[in-house]
Order: sequence, then C-alpha cells, then structure tokens
Amino acid sequence: MTGGYDFYLGRCLLPVPPGKLQVKINSTDETLVLINQGEVNILKTAGLTDIEFDARIPQDPYPWAVYKSGFQGAEYFLEQFEALKTAKKPFQFIVCRRHPDGRELFSTNIKVSMEDYRITEDAAEGIELTVKIRLKQYRDYGTKTADISFSKAQAGIQTQRETASSPAPVSARSYTVVKGDCLWTIAKKFYGSGGKYTLIYEANREVVGGNPNLIYPGQVLTIPAG
Repeated sequence: MTGGYDFYLGRCLLPVPPGKLQVKINSTDETLVLINQGEVNILKTAGLTDIEFDARIPQDPYPWAVYKSGFQGAEYFLEQFEALKTAKKPFQFIVCRRHPDGRELFSTNIKVSMEDYRITEDAAEGIELTVKIRLKQYRDYGTKTADISFSKAQAGIQTQRETASSPAPVSARSYTVVKGDCLWTIAKKFYGSGGKYTLIYEANREVVGGNPNLIYPGQVLTIPAG
C-alpha cells in the first residue's frame, strides 16, 4: 500500500499505513448431501468479517510517518491498542484511500472488536515494533419480548383473548452519510424531529469527532433506538 492510505482504529490514526490488509467475509452456507442428488449448498446470510494486518510502529519521528497531534512513540500506540481490547466495546475501523493524484477512492468503515494483537520486536528491524492486529466485525443486536395468552372455550362458545405485547426494543440501525446530510436532517428522517440529533452524535462520537456539524459522505453512523 502507499501513503495514500489512512488507517484509523477508533480515533487512533496509525502512523504508517500497513503494507498489506486482509479482509475475509466469512460464509455460513451449509452443504448437504441428498439421496440420489449429490451435494447441494444451502445459502445463508454472510458471517462476520475478519480483518488482519501488520502495523509498523516507529520509535523515531520519520518524515513519512503521519501523526494527528505531533510525534508519539510506540508506548502511546500500545496503550491505545490495549484500551481498545480491554474496553469491551466495539469501535469503527476506517480506511481512507486516495489515488496518487489526490482523488478520493472508496473507503472502508466498519464497526469491529479488537480480537487480539501480537507485538514483535525483531533485531533486524532495529528499535521498530511490528504489531499484528486481528479485528472482527461487530453487529448490533437486540431482543424482543411478547406476552401470549391461549384461547379458551366457555359455554360452547370459543372465545379468544389476546394480551397486548410488551413493546419490543427497536434494534439500532445503521445509515451511510450522503452528500448534503447533517445530523439534524438525519434525526428528522429517523425520529421525526431534528432536535434529537444529539442521540445520533452521542452514539457516533468516535466516527464524527469533536464537532457534530462535520460529517462526510461515506461515514457509517449507528442510529440508536429513538
């Protein structure tokens, strides 16, 4: 990969873009053997995506390394990785790609968890560190509850009564920002009130950053239940 790639783990920008990125979309399809018909493939929803890459962490401020707020040593990034692992919370993995002539290419923006990371120190690399990172896609989920009563027959006449179902919590949804969007209009679309934009902002601070007025096409936002 070239310097036209920016890798973010949450709000942490890797100083050197990895030379190789592996993204595996797992399958949950099931193969069955039918009598006299051989094998058939039962197609199911795709499984969770696995992401793997090696991150080079410089110990010196090389000119090709990129830092958001000035040079940070390896200790800073190791602390960031440990925080992502121990927080037990998902975060956004973002890859911004640019053509050598400056044109924006497609981006990757996916909610993930830190599965594991492995630190390697190699004498051949001097004081530099290499960290092998494995991420797994995270999908929001929720549960639904309902009360059910069975019908009863009385005096030869069968009657049926239904109890109202308990309101089921609405699972969070995702929304991809398009040109012209702002959090106010997105809140208006999903909640009927633009004033609820703070719900979306609080759920997406790691994606949006410190200014809720700055969102960009291609960002994937989590829309919490209203």
